[in-house]
Amino acid sequence: MKQLIPVLSISLLIGLPLAAHAAVYKEISVNNGGSVSGKVTFSGTDPEPKQYKISKDNDTCGTGTREIDYVAVNDGALTNVVVYLDKVKEGKAFPAELSDARIEQKGCEFKPFLQIMRNGAKLAAINDDPVLHNIHTYEILGRARKTVFNTSQSKPGTITKKVSLKRGNAMKVECDAHDFMHSFVFTAKNPYFAVVGNDGSFTIDNIPPGKYTIKAWHGTLKDQKNKVEISAGGTATVNFEFKGK
Repeated sequence: MKQLIPVLSISLLIGLPLAAHAAVYKEISVNNGGSVSGKVTFSGTDPEPKQYKISKDNDTCGTGTREIDYVAVNDGALTNVVVYLDKVKEGKAFPAELSDARIEQKGCEFKPFLQIMRNGAKLAAINDDPVLHNIHTYEILGRARKTVFNTSQSKPGTITKKVSLKRGNAMKVECDAHDFMHSFVFTAKNPYFAVVGNDGSFTIDNIPPGKYTIKAWHGTLKDQKNKVEISAGGTATVNFEFKGK
């Protein structure tokens, strides 16, 4: 029995990295893949944009108030939404541009408001302003959030951070030096996603045939999900409706 315990321990230790490696997305050639299209809409009362007082560094940040429309509705369509297939193990290649994500801090504003990056890639935070910014990113976990990185940028320049989210699929971005700076980053764990257009429409293509869970993510509203079956060369339709009060 004394000899058996170390053997079991070694086997368990070897198994851990293998299990973790198995969860990594695998890029393969997809033959006769299908697609899913749809639209994301919003019903109910559209919340008013939130107003923030610009209280410091006015020469750079401006004066008055900063308006941020967290729930941007365009003629019934909800924008700033990412639709994605959840837990896809293998399929088409990631877009090359996702490997070099960036957030600019210019005029005391994060640009873009919604950034997309590949999970596990690097995110460049660029300070274009002659004032101190402190970029603070949080992994969104339902109603909770967990700090990913928190870095001060006292002068113009760039910092680069690797971002690997284990549980969540997105980050909230804030500036600890300016409480009116806000944005979001969606961290794609597979390439089967789409940012909706101004009309709320989306299409995800080149999907291996099979059954999937499809989700719609928004920075401040509760995620929506559905099931979809993709046939070889076929096109499926899934719509999502977010509701206000």
